[in-house]
Amino acid sequence: MAAHVAVSIVGFRNVPDIVRCLRAVGASTYADYEVIICENGGEAAHAALVAALPSALPGGQPVRVVLAPGNLGYAGGVNTCLAETPDVDAWWVLNPDTEPYPDAMAALVERLSRGDCEAAGGVLLTPEGTVQSIGGVWRKWMARAVSIGNGQPAAGPFDQAMVEARQQYLSGASMMVGRAFVGRVGPLRHDYFLYCEEVEWCLRGLARGIRLGFAPGARVLHHHGTTTGAGEGARARPRLPVYLDERNRILLSRDCFGAALPVIALGSLVSMLARFGRRRAWRQLGYALDGWWAGVRNLRGPPPWLKV
Repeated sequence: MAAHVAVSIVGFRNVPDIVRCLRAVGASTYADYEVIICENGGEAAHAALVAALPSALPGGQPVRVVLAPGNLGYAGGVNTCLAETPDVDAWWVLNPDTEPYPDAMAALVERLSRGDCEAAGGVLLTPEGTVQSIGGVWRKWMARAVSIGNGQPAAGPFDQAMVEARQQYLSGASMMVGRAFVGRVGPLRHDYFLYCEEVEWCLRGLARGIRLGFAPGARVLHHHGTTTGAGEGARARPRLPVYLDERNRILLSRDCFGAALPVIALGSLVSMLARFGRRRAWRQLGYALDGWWAGVRNLRGPPPWLKV
């Protein structure tokens, strides 16, 4: 089944990442798509990105860059991409720090076209040549996302039936959602700003009867955290990713499992203390506690101290 796809990318003053990503997208074996980019970094960043990118890829696919009215975060940026392309058949949400393999888009479209799922993910690979994720499981009582397949050899093989039976969310670094998904589930929660938004989106979808697929041939290299610093080691990780990761675990628990929030929040706190404590990442533990407490108090959107 043919499907017109909007490759949807959110940028934040990271022109080199997006140039590299689009170079890979332009080599796709699947040709029926357009590219929409939401730049969250302001007018100067928008102008720099427009100047650096072609108006169309080598196959003639148009490239459009939209200036966000402010820093909308990742969720808000993706929602802007959805709103700007209302007539497409599917959206390929793709991180700017990724490089999809040529057959990745075709594999995702083929998986959706079977009609037994409304969204699909693939294989995320690290630059070191191992698997980062082939799907995800949400551990409710610890408020923790766990990547299926993490650390496995990149060559596979990958058990599609096992992944589809286990997975509860798709990685926001590369996920394709169809019109039925967006129509039934709605947009991402923009008040998360950054982190956990794709997990909540998928959990909300599962609660509404949405099915998640897995395309083993959809291989995507993920450089991870080039914009936020989330890829750094525990003791070097910046304030923003630590704070938002911990806060949004609690917000997700509140939104999806509200009755169990007191127990979940306590379990999350114990887990956090252990994770940062055993690494002696005391500064990051302070960031994490601040985020956890913000989640308990139901504080949303960009952190009050963030210069957006």
